[in-house]
Amino acid sequence: MTWENPQNKIVKEVLESAKTIAVVGLSDKPERTSYQISKIMQDQGYTIIPVNPKVNEVLGEKAYDNLTDVTENIDIINVFRRSEFLPDIAKEAAQTDCRVFWAQQGIVSQETYDYLKERGFTVIMDRCIKVAHSVLV
Repeated sequence: MTWENPQNKIVKEVLESAKTIAVVGLSDKPERTSYQISKIMQDQGYTIIPVNPKVNEVLGEKAYDNLTDVTENIDIINVFRRSEFLPDIAKEAAQTDCRVFWAQQGIVSQETYDYLKERGFTVIMDRCIKVAHSVLV
């Protein structure tokens, strides 16, 4: 089955019910897109959990090396890594209690989509979370 994003109604429900977003690949550099989008989402009231083994803290939040190290509840896993990294990130995601996987604009993996859908995930790919939030919420 070819990957397909959920209808806007579902995306809106995801965004409205979520409180915590784990951001895989979140940079500590303010000029990076991952930082800018995460800062805006933080300003909208979401708790941001940085997942990046190269940083200790981003946006005032402790960073984790990988998703399975995160101790907080995760509502959305938002990925800022290239498409070829998605299958491995999906395997980590499947080991968490989170069931929403969001790959940012330009990031797509059919293999990841199939793997996560088989495990009950809502999968959103090739879509900016900030844009979706500003349009739908």
